[in-house]
Amino acid sequence: MIDVHQHLWPAEFVDRLRARRAAPYLDGWTLHTATEAPHEIDPAAHAIDKRVAVEQDAGTALAVVSLSSPLGIEQLGDAALLDAWHVGTAALPKPFKAWASCDLREPDVAGAESLLNKGFVGLQLPAHVLGTPAGWEAHGELLATAERLNKPILVHPGTAVPVDEAPGWWAPVVDYSNQLQAAWWAWHAYGGRHQFPRLRLCFVAAAGLAPVHHERLAARGGALGTIDPNLYVDTSSYGPQGIDAVARVLGIDQVVHGTDRPYAGITDHRQGDAATAVIRHDNPHRLLYGAGQPSPERGVQ
Repeated sequence: MIDVHQHLWPAEFVDRLRARRAAPYLDGWTLHTATEAPHEIDPAAHAIDKRVAVEQDAGTALAVVSLSSPLGIEQLGDAALLDAWHVGTAALPKPFKAWASCDLREPDVAGAESLLNKGFVGLQLPAHVLGTPAGWEAHGELLATAERLNKPILVHPGTAVPVDEAPGWWAPVVDYSNQLQAAWWAWHAYGGRHQFPRLRLCFVAAAGLAPVHHERLAARGGALGTIDPNLYVDTSSYGPQGIDAVARVLGIDQVVHGTDRPYAGITDHRQGDAATAVIRHDNPHRLLYGAGQPSPERGVQ
């Protein structure tokens, strides 16, 4: 089993968050951000030995961790915090690997390429900067670098817009989903596949169920076109209804296993044994390495 979307904060990253005096920062295990209410982090969720044991029990061959983009780290200008993320996650034991991230204020394309050549599985970009065609165009050098190196892109929710007196679930349910939907439609409006014909992309959380709205696209004069074999969505935070609806539009081969652990776990999507097998292994393998490519990781077959 391959899980393309988890979160795990190594000690170096935690220490740097505690050293900060402006959001985002940790006060003990209380996380303070610029856009969401403070909340308590479960220390056990980031205890590496406990997380390794969880994945061993689940039979996970590879679990890929991603930066917590809602913290806004990619636009902070805190190089030490980004460095702490990469140093800490590069040292994680099996079955963990990580997505690379970079400062997006003035994208360090050479730095991103260096990280991708050092074992990071691909590059993560926050959805809130990709919500328009111009947003995708602005990050074209990073996309081109990933395509040239045969590395995928992970689109993950970024910073939320503050909403007064909103319940705690508001940002993950409303804002994050809206970001993912906007990034999905912006990719198509930009003509991303024409610009980057070989680039593999994965939108987490089923792209906020954007594919389900393709009927509305057709009703308003647009067209989905043929199934894109290099465009994926992960299953994080959705159950049988959501994943079945998305799979009916994109095809089962474009759905990959992602849990968003520790915020969620493995869900039975009731797709049957054969479909579950391709969602949890074959599809994520193609996303990470390309069709017909062997895995560089021992034990991930």
